[in-house]
Amino acid sequence: MKIRSKSNSNRTMLTGHESLIRLIGKRRRFLPNRQSLLSDPIQLSSSLVKVENGAEDLSEERNDNLAGTSGSDKVTCPVCGNKVRGEEYMINSHLDACLTRGTKRKLSQQTLLQFNFSPRSKVQACLTKSDDTKSNITSDVKDITELIEVDTEETGSIIYESSSSSDNASLVNIDGSAKISVNDDTVNNGGIVNSPSLVSEIEASENESGDLDDDISGKILATFIVGRKFGDEGELHTETNITFCRDPENSKDPNAIKVLSAESGCNKVLGYIPRELAEHLSKLMDTFGLTFEGRIMSVPEHSHAAVPIQIWCQEKIPYSEIEGEKVKLYKSLCQQVLATVRLSEESPPGMKYQQNFCLLLQEVLRTTPHVFTHDEKTLLENFLLLSNDSQKLFIRLYTRKGPWFRMSNISYAEILDHQSAVNELSGGYVCSTETTSELHKDDFERILNLLNVGELREMLSLIKKKHSQSPRKHDSISALLSSYGDKSRSLLKKIMLEKTGLCIRISSAADLLIWRVERLFFCNGEQDLSAFLLVDLGIVKYPTYNCVITDHIFSNRNDLLSYEKALEVAQIMDESLEENNSSMVLKCIAISDSHISIQTSKNSSAPFQCFSASWVYSKVVLLGVSFLESERRYNDAVNLLKRLLLNFRNDRRRGYWTLRLSTDLEHLGRVNESLSVAETGLDDPWVRAGSKVSLQRRVLRLGKPPRRWKVPSFSDSIKRKIPEVHVEGRPLNCKTGTKSRFYGEDGEQCGVEELALQYYAGEEGGYWKGVHSESGIWLTVFGILMWDAIFADVANVFLTRFQTSPLDLETDCFYDSRKNIIESLLKKIQQGMGEEMLITSWELHFGTACRCVNWNRHLLTELRAVVSCIGGGCLASICGHLAQDYRSWSSGMPDLLLWRFHSDYSGEAKLVEVKGPRDRVSEQQRAWLLFFMDSGFNAEVCRVNPPVTNKVFV
Repeated sequence: MKIRSKSNSNRTMLTGHESLIRLIGKRRRFLPNRQSLLSDPIQLSSSLVKVENGAEDLSEERNDNLAGTSGSDKVTCPVCGNKVRGEEYMINSHLDACLTRGTKRKLSQQTLLQFNFSPRSKVQACLTKSDDTKSNITSDVKDITELIEVDTEETGSIIYESSSSSDNASLVNIDGSAKISVNDDTVNNGGIVNSPSLVSEIEASENESGDLDDDISGKILATFIVGRKFGDEGELHTETNITFCRDPENSKDPNAIKVLSAESGCNKVLGYIPRELAEHLSKLMDTFGLTFEGRIMSVPEHSHAAVPIQIWCQEKIPYSEIEGEKVKLYKSLCQQVLATVRLSEESPPGMKYQQNFCLLLQEVLRTTPHVFTHDEKTLLENFLLLSNDSQKLFIRLYTRKGPWFRMSNISYAEILDHQSAVNELSGGYVCSTETTSELHKDDFERILNLLNVGELREMLSLIKKKHSQSPRKHDSISALLSSYGDKSRSLLKKIMLEKTGLCIRISSAADLLIWRVERLFFCNGEQDLSAFLLVDLGIVKYPTYNCVITDHIFSNRNDLLSYEKALEVAQIMDESLEENNSSMVLKCIAISDSHISIQTSKNSSAPFQCFSASWVYSKVVLLGVSFLESERRYNDAVNLLKRLLLNFRNDRRRGYWTLRLSTDLEHLGRVNESLSVAETGLDDPWVRAGSKVSLQRRVLRLGKPPRRWKVPSFSDSIKRKIPEVHVEGRPLNCKTGTKSRFYGEDGEQCGVEELALQYYAGEEGGYWKGVHSESGIWLTVFGILMWDAIFADVANVFLTRFQTSPLDLETDCFYDSRKNIIESLLKKIQQGMGEEMLITSWELHFGTACRCVNWNRHLLTELRAVVSCIGGGCLASICGHLAQDYRSWSSGMPDLLLWRFHSDYSGEAKLVEVKGPRDRVSEQQRAWLLFFMDSGFNAEVCRVNPPVTNKVFV
């Protein structure tokens, strides 16, 4: 009983679970292959499923849970709302799992589109006098706006609430960062692929530019004041005159233009000009000395909402007084200003999500048409022909949790006619309770969940049977579903729809297609349309790189469908672990095990390997190994590990698989086999870093006479003594299983790392400066110094504009395909140019998102000191190590990085792994310490222990 409880409480911490969650990303509402996958007799013939006694059929179990009739032996979890078996150990372990993970992740995670980041949509509502129409999501505006403000204040950076602008700004040049070339061919042997939308938008802009005026003098331009939370507090008034001032020192945008009040004696900053317009106006102000005036047109209700304004420039540039090239520049800037204003008028603020969605569809249809059927392409193409209202409504509903919505509650300020939009979407995009002939049990529960508690009680009052007066909605829904059996579903449907009115939802076909489009566009499950908004708001700035695409991720439709089916199994596995459904977990393991195919003909280090179905199944199987080990079913775990090692010959995870196989064999008492597996693993070129050190230590421990008489050649190396320093501290807690806490030298509470830093900063420690960074500072230095190599033009590693690293960063291909660039950079670092390279790269790329780099954790002065004190040779060795095998060496670095300067301006560095009273050095940490010692670093282990008390015995 105790063992099972411990196992269940740790299921959310199983090795591979977090990786699987990231792979799945946003959970799908509909899994079209769920039943067929889990009912396949060939797949379910595995002994893994047979061992589980009393395993229920999936459909019966799922329907019982949805209907709330799972029996009196189940209770409802107060955290996630799921039914849990009533045994005490099951309840406690399930609560532990829920609380560890946090609140339950819904079937469709909320996205940024559910919040109105740009309150200027209210301005639009005001201008159209539609105050009586309120969006059903505006209640979240205040909360999310306040959240952004807090984050902004902490980082000290300015986030503009950008106005609507051309799509070229968001896709062709994302915040000035994503340099994408245009090529008409979908795949062009080393060509650079771009979306059709980008081409059409650029061509349209160029074609129409000839019709635009080339002078803005005297013209009235309509725009907005944004970023009001960064201005001075004060009440605004309609018709107030305003002036403009450049803000070139703005850390977020050097093109920023401040809006000032023109009232006499008042220089209050009211906000900023939208960045898209400021990009061109700032050049006119700086280069030609133009000045602008304006006035406020109306004042929105929200204090931070964008303010509609009109601006103009009375000055006229005499062409005869400026050079010919400057005349061209002036006319070009004027055209760009007018085009930006025109596009802003066509796309009112807050409506850009529609443009981004359509661009996403267009690009996927152009680049990967071969994975869609004729009917699917027709459905997607016809969406682009729908009215604006229909497109906006569909996108709004798709990004909501749903899946069902009451028509009476659907109201968005930007949509003029909701009913007409629904009617137009009925052609395959949405379903309604009127057109759906039969509702399933889960549909009843979800529609009932749209009602409030009062409405549910009114429905219960129609039932003559006695029922509970529980105030909880879930109990009322369960009572209704249990009171109406299968034979009276039609009656329940009639009563339910009388209360809810017409209800609609996204159709299963449309939901599947849009999910697929997003997956193909972003190439992962974690990003969605909110990625566009993060860029538009200035929260994320993606790096500059070229998308050089020569091959398709999925060569044919069957490959894509197989990949999607594997993701379904992964999602079911994740859901089953969350619900502690052991029988379903075992089914998922069996399915994945049966689908893994031999990979000898493929190079699993290739970037596209992670998009194969077998790779996804291997993730599920690996998580299954951890699950079986937690259940002490070592025989089953051994069988799965053997199949993984057999089927994936060239996989960077082989080191971990081999280590687990050797360990599980030892658990079974098969020591000779365990030793043999460890020895074989040491000859595997894919066994590296900490896994290799761990296997070497196992061989030395298990291979003692009489099993092995010959001492391995690596014995002396692995047995090397790592220098240790012992520090005494006054402990705050001594409880096993908790992180050690001590009182620092200043009397404040601190961890062992902070206490060690205090020790090294003192006289006894050697007056070192330092940081507790673990791998963070090293990866940051690596990312900044090797920036040109990371974002080099390599084929098929950058597929979207929203990547912070190439696809091959964690593969051997990363170094092989960039060898010349990497070796050139390492040579410069070795020659002592590291600090200069660091400063240059920092200034060029500061704030740009990069997977390796954390811009906010370390100051440039700290990084310069680190690079200077480490020295060129050692720094080049570390960067080269990471470049050749980032996955194996990007974790486990020592806790502390210390440095100090000498009087002759030279310096030295020290690396320290800190361990508390009950901690031990992991094999990965030992691998790093041995590597640093071999590279000439001063490395040691600092052990923090409580004072030794001398006991006197009488």
